[in-house]
Amino acid sequence: MARLKVDAIVSGASVAVAILQHATSTIPIVMATYGGDPVADGVVTSFAKPGGNITGVISLSPELSGKQLELLKETLPKLSRLAVMWNPDDSAARIQWQELQSSAERLGVHLVSLEVKASTELDKAIENAERAHVDALVVPRSGLSYLLRKQIVALAEKHRLPGMYFAGEFVEAGGLMSYSANNDAQYRRAAYYVDKILKGAKPADIPVEAPTKFELVINLKAAKQIGLTLPPNVLARADRVIR
Repeated sequence: MARLKVDAIVSGASVAVAILQHATSTIPIVMATYGGDPVADGVVTSFAKPGGNITGVISLSPELSGKQLELLKETLPKLSRLAVMWNPDDSAARIQWQELQSSAERLGVHLVSLEVKASTELDKAIENAERAHVDALVVPRSGLSYLLRKQIVALAEKHRLPGMYFAGEFVEAGGLMSYSANNDAQYRRAAYYVDKILKGAKPADIPVEAPTKFELVINLKAAKQIGLTLPPNVLARADRVIR
């Protein structure tokens, strides 16, 4: 892509942005769904002044993990043990793991860590969750988890584990619920950045944005398959319900 000397590149996953950063320092790169902290990751200098050839939209918000856990607690009032399937090699997953620890302590929920760095580790992770007698599963944002979403959702259903996921695509694939920024909206916002760049603006001067709107997606069919009745107050807050 860099050799093609295109006018701009739009990229979703954090790992793709990191690769592009090493490939070119001149072609404008627009982040559409960056999952980590681009400042901490060394992608931009600051949110207000990115300073290089990269800018765009990130997917995480400080309150995201806490809200996910609160929604799970409302859905499962007796929730006491929660499995977290995360990839420690992914910066976005590391951020959410830390935030979940803080929220879990506040809500009196014990976390069970399930580290998954490859597809071959999925079955063992779910087996460990079952042995730990967890009540539910949370899957933080990572490129690997997104690629494996169908397998993860199928395993959660097989073991009758209510799941909270980081993207609506998991729910569309049969997962129970997600609370996240809307990926379609993120890419539409990325188009705004591309437009500005093509009109002459420099990525270094266009502030990086965090999401301001989140959506709760619920799959009623998935709830029925695991024998779960969703509380009316949670259902009423859903932005999208899959039946």
